[in-house]
Amino acid sequence: MSSFSHSHPQLTLRQKVGQLFICGFQSEEPDAQITQLIEEYALGGVIYFRRNVKDALQLAHLSAELQTINLKYGGQPLFIAVDQEGGMVSRIEKGATLLPGNMALGAAFEPEGAYISSKIMGKELRQMGINMNFSPCLDINNNRFNPVIGVRSYGETAELVSDLGVHAVKGLQDENVIATVKHFPGHGDTSEDSHHDLPVVPHPMERLLELELAPFVKAIEEGVDAIMTAHVVFAALEEKGVPSTLSYPILTELLREKLGFHGLIVTDCLEMKAISEGIGVAEGAVRAIEAGSDLILVSHQLNRQIAAIEAVIEAVENGRIPEARIDESVQRIMTVKSKRNIQNDYFTSIPADPISTSEHQVQAKELSRKSITLVKDEVGQVLDVNEPTLVIWTEVQAGTEIDEVVDRIGTLGSLLSERSGQAIDEVYIGLYPTEADIALVLQACEGKKQVVMVTYNAAFSVGQKSLVQQLASKEDLIFIVAAGRNPYDLLEFPEVKTYYACYENRPLAMGSLANVLLGKEKAVGRLPVTLSEQYPLGWRHT
Repeated sequence: MSSFSHSHPQLTLRQKVGQLFICGFQSEEPDAQITQLIEEYALGGVIYFRRNVKDALQLAHLSAELQTINLKYGGQPLFIAVDQEGGMVSRIEKGATLLPGNMALGAAFEPEGAYISSKIMGKELRQMGINMNFSPCLDINNNRFNPVIGVRSYGETAELVSDLGVHAVKGLQDENVIATVKHFPGHGDTSEDSHHDLPVVPHPMERLLELELAPFVKAIEEGVDAIMTAHVVFAALEEKGVPSTLSYPILTELLREKLGFHGLIVTDCLEMKAISEGIGVAEGAVRAIEAGSDLILVSHQLNRQIAAIEAVIEAVENGRIPEARIDESVQRIMTVKSKRNIQNDYFTSIPADPISTSEHQVQAKELSRKSITLVKDEVGQVLDVNEPTLVIWTEVQAGTEIDEVVDRIGTLGSLLSERSGQAIDEVYIGLYPTEADIALVLQACEGKKQVVMVTYNAAFSVGQKSLVQQLASKEDLIFIVAAGRNPYDLLEFPEVKTYYACYENRPLAMGSLANVLLGKEKAVGRLPVTLSEQYPLGWRHT
């Protein structure tokens, strides 16, 4: 077994600095990029994205290979991390259990559900050799125009987010997976996306303590292993307009000293434009460590990864960062690696059985069943599949960091067809349909008695709004809208008579919706956010 020391006197400066970095790479097997980072820089950890994933078993092999390469070069056991939040942010789908996302779990208002979901996730991740999850999100979604959090939040109150969040942390950590709550001090009340801009939260400290910070305080009290920072400016905490990731007052004075957090502080990826197009990735890495971060995340480009590591080494060599500051972070890193038994990952055997079990799948379906929320219903009837029916499926056709292109498996139309035994027609549109796209859909609706449209963040799409409004005005048509992501879509077209909130459009949720539409199940979820005075927090149509 590799020497696994708490005092780490045997590590050189380069090896110690390497421990502070988690980096991504491009392929489904160890490539030149990740091998070079492990060999030359004694990398602390690796992050997987969808580009690294074929299925769960392939990931188990990949993790084992990476740990073996790392052992060959005498490294400390690797953190192997992923953003597996459930719902809309799930990097691993094939061979792993699809689980509801946070807002879907929030709609059931059951903390125990968050625990069960995370425990399943933790058990499966560990079988894939993944020992660190950048989850759960503890952001409170109290701004309906937030383009980046939305359904990644459990809801809009500190109490709901805290309760479900600490149960999720416990579920992961009970399976020895490092839970990383994010995005500290809270990314919920922003209307910009830090992948592209530098958002600002203007609220005073009293309000932050009461709302944004409350779930993090609870997670710290419950012993969370790691906290990820937000590239967001908090005017009340940082006078100089510095994003939290690079802010000493926020990471050291507030998080370490005032809130008493002794675990790992992880940056969000420094290649996001809020950092990379401001001060740059290399200088960002140095400043993040000066501010109090322990782990620096550089997810994509090798030249930026090397520049960042070299910049930190140089900052120590020229006296800008004291070596004792690096030692503090290495100490915390080693403590968590030891606590979560990561040294055993060198010897993990590849699972012989399927990683996703039928028991897990049954539990996931039950959690999802509780999420579907009937917000409005002036018609009061289930679908009659003997009548001509069309499903309009709105899909992501160009991926971003938070909207992933997924296969057309488990769309609502396909699941309705499968579960009713009738052929249900389905048409596909992008997030921003043009007038020509809309004309084609309207043509497909001709002769149909029932149309169900699954929207996707319609508040951001003029085309989706226009299509819904035109269909809602047809007198002789039974028209149902189901929100496939943010539940706020109803506010864009209040004339719609029947409206469901599903919080995600993944196959698990669409299966639950299909059962409701066919009258096999009742919609029992409640709104975990306020849509309006008419549709408040906790609302469901009865």
